[in-house]
Amino acid sequence: MGNTDSKLNFRKAVIQLTTKTQPVEATDDAFWDQFWADTATTVQDVFALLPAAEIRAVREESPSNLATLCYKAVEKLVQGAESGCPTEKEKQIVLNCTRMLSRTLPYIFEDQDWRGFFWSTVPGAGRAGMDEMEDEDEGARPLAESLLLAVADLLFCPDFTVQSHKKGRPDSIEDMQSLDSCEYIWEAGVGFAQSPPLNYIHDINRTELLRLLLTCFSEAMYLPPTSDNCILNPWVTFFCSTENRHALPLFTSLLNVVCAYDPVGYGIPYNHLLFSDYREQLVEQAVQILIVTLEHEGGQPYRPPSPSSMEDQDSVGPNNLFVNYLSRIHREEDYDFVLKGLARLLTNPLTQTYLPNSTKKIQFHQELLVLFWKLCDFNKKFLFFVLKSSDVLDILVPILYYLNDARADQSRVGLMHIGVFILLLLSGERNFGVRLNKPYSLHVTMDIPVFTGTHADLLIVVFHKIITSGHQRLQPLYDCLLTIVVNVSPYLKSLSMVAANKLLHLLEAFSTNWFLFSAPQNHHLVFFLLEAFNNIIQYQFDGNCNLVYAIIRKRNVFHQLANLPSDPTTIQKALQRKRKSPDAISRTSSQETVSMEGSRPAVPAEPGTLKASLVAMPGIDKLTEKSQVSEDGTMVTVPPTESPQTPEHSATAGTSDTESISGRDSEDVFYTEAEMSRRRLSSSSSSAISHWNPKPDWVLSWKSKLPLQTIMRLLQVLVPQVEKICIDKGLTDESEILKFLQHGTLVGLLPVPHPILIRKYQANAGTGMWFRTYMWGVIYLRNVDPPIWYDTDVRLFEIQKM
Repeated sequence: MGNTDSKLNFRKAVIQLTTKTQPVEATDDAFWDQFWADTATTVQDVFALLPAAEIRAVREESPSNLATLCYKAVEKLVQGAESGCPTEKEKQIVLNCTRMLSRTLPYIFEDQDWRGFFWSTVPGAGRAGMDEMEDEDEGARPLAESLLLAVADLLFCPDFTVQSHKKGRPDSIEDMQSLDSCEYIWEAGVGFAQSPPLNYIHDINRTELLRLLLTCFSEAMYLPPTSDNCILNPWVTFFCSTENRHALPLFTSLLNVVCAYDPVGYGIPYNHLLFSDYREQLVEQAVQILIVTLEHEGGQPYRPPSPSSMEDQDSVGPNNLFVNYLSRIHREEDYDFVLKGLARLLTNPLTQTYLPNSTKKIQFHQELLVLFWKLCDFNKKFLFFVLKSSDVLDILVPILYYLNDARADQSRVGLMHIGVFILLLLSGERNFGVRLNKPYSLHVTMDIPVFTGTHADLLIVVFHKIITSGHQRLQPLYDCLLTIVVNVSPYLKSLSMVAANKLLHLLEAFSTNWFLFSAPQNHHLVFFLLEAFNNIIQYQFDGNCNLVYAIIRKRNVFHQLANLPSDPTTIQKALQRKRKSPDAISRTSSQETVSMEGSRPAVPAEPGTLKASLVAMPGIDKLTEKSQVSEDGTMVTVPPTESPQTPEHSATAGTSDTESISGRDSEDVFYTEAEMSRRRLSSSSSSAISHWNPKPDWVLSWKSKLPLQTIMRLLQVLVPQVEKICIDKGLTDESEILKFLQHGTLVGLLPVPHPILIRKYQANAGTGMWFRTYMWGVIYLRNVDPPIWYDTDVRLFEIQKM
């Protein structure tokens, strides 16, 4: 009964607020207390009882009342942070104010005129006199800073969000100002050994405060995407600065809570259906806070810092302390804890049990992938640790699972990208290629052909599946997928027959006339595949009889490439064929084998699924830089202007071949439909493909550079020998031929081995913006209960229904 009363009182207060045309004084506590002092509303109640239309109405018609509401709510949080919330009533007030602010902040961010409000000082709230530098100048803090510092304090508030260390007398309240929050870290792990007892009330309270923090940081959603990576989020910049005395314990708490979480718990079937897991909600909010706060040091926040944050910054490392701390983790046991934790969580949705739905499956794998990406990006020693052992495969297998599972679903195109980017980053390191030779015995149920082989085979089979049965919007990823294959190819000791056939099928599909001529950069895909074959033949010939056999069987594909016609008639015929059947890749002739037992096919998104748009991704030439592997295994960067080892890169006048227009063309795919129509008006580049008219000299310019010498020499030597064996012994059995190839050698018969060329991922402004839009799009769509940003005017991306 009491709960119904308090909902009613809260609703009455909201109606009063929306109908009052006169400003209500800040000193009128009787009025303002109705919103937080006398109610026991849940966050869902606050969202239901305070509708969007009414918040906007107050904002437009009585702005001073909205300003006072925010100011008073922040004031209550500051008071709670100072007193330590010793009574239940004070705890309730803090939670109610947290919910009110989580509800109203998005409506302040969506209005440009209001955005500066939290960064201004409130008149009369305190003296802004700079001459009194004692406690007096606290009043001069902008509202945003007071709010962030109060939330940080409250996240380490004994008996509210952390276990109290004081035993005995109830009057022995811990002093919030002198409390050392490093002793109150939420979970054991990096830099902290004790694991405090689980307390679900503390978890719920932390989750509410983190939700408010995430809402504060979400101002980024209301600014349009920009290629200028120098714009930092002022909320994040302040929160992760030396002004926040809890920065270290909070960073550690968030990281440890995420990496120590085990969703399966004691492994009791169906236990997640019996009780609510408050820790999971906390972990979700924690990982979202982490990925948002770990911001690249692009430049200055777009609002001048207040006088209180103008003190000299410590010049060691990045100013963002979260980035700084992350980059300085260095103990092996910490790396092991983080890697094992992330691998456990990423593998969780793959676990098969005999009882359907009997174990909890987490939903925040996209955030975990962004976190893993940021760990590798900011902490190179962590990246080397990951690649030092076969533990990297515990990250690889779930990524391949997600890529395969999402390939037909256009609402998950962002997940496809982050997965491929991580593999591109890893493939730039030699150790990754070496690790892929480990036999694959896990057999996670995936909708792929059954094979016996290594993790390299798994990678190739999944990539083939993405290219031949993914949706059209994945085409810009083909370059990335094949770059990964090229990067690892010099280290692959023994491909299975299934994987070898898949690679040859891709070459067959990509080297048809109509595909090669139908877009200005399609021929790059053939160059990538030939480069991969050359690497394997030159550096790993001995163990790769399956691939050599597949090349011999499909030798006509190589002969056709060598004799590719370039006369205008053939070009036109090929293009007419494309207009008749614009499907990207031949889905046939791939010797499709039976899929794994128990696997479900990849399916498109359900109608009505919401998805967030993404900005364009730079082309592969902007995403990577070339490095040459020298004799001793070290890498030397190849200057971008001249790259003699990759003769394919100089086709269209003045640009390197992989630049031609691949970067611009991919934009056509990534912008939202509305954004694209605006872009079409402003530039002609997007229509370049539809007006593409290839000429014979264009074909000749790259045909002459196809790296076919090694393969042609191999065919020249081996084909007569294989044919002779077949005739002499009357063989039709391929195992005999494989045996012959296995013991054969081409030493001294092949051209001099070319240097190994690796294309390493390279960050740039374009990728920075892509990550920001993707990350916030995921956070928007994942926070549905309560729907924090739903139906507000976000500008960073568009929300579309499938």
